[in-house]
Amino acid sequence: MPRVKYIDSDIGLVARMMRAEAEGEGNQGMLYVGNVIVNRLVAECPDFKDLRTINDVIYQVQGGNYSFEAVQKGNMFYQRARPNEKRLAKLTLDYWRDHPAKYALWYFNPYAPCPPTWYGQPFTGQFKNHCFYEPAPDTCESVYQG
Repeated sequence: MPRVKYIDSDIGLVARMMRAEAEGEGNQGMLYVGNVIVNRLVAECPDFKDLRTINDVIYQVQGGNYSFEAVQKGNMFYQRARPNEKRLAKLTLDYWRDHPAKYALWYFNPYAPCPPTWYGQPFTGQFKNHCFYEPAPDTCESVYQG
């Protein structure tokens, strides 16, 4: 049984986001971005509680901006999904999770060393240029399920 409910078009949507956000970090980096996407759909915490579909996650607006910068600025996001990224997207939608993004809800590239917290959320690890953050203790237990 997959981690989240999804339709065929969601595979391409996740694949496009993974590529747009982390193509330069190879398959592993793209898988970590996929983890964050799926984790946001699973999480029932304040920032993500109204997200019900992959489409909701990808196109979520917070503070007047898209949560994923690639939606607004990413030419790669608007290109057709390729077979490799589709395969990786399906893995993350179905079951794949790994540290440092296993429970992460946020990531970013600081173009500097990773800060120990980001908006009050603890740092869980780094892969190449991206720093990953999971919820502070006792703030979003649902992300640790499923």
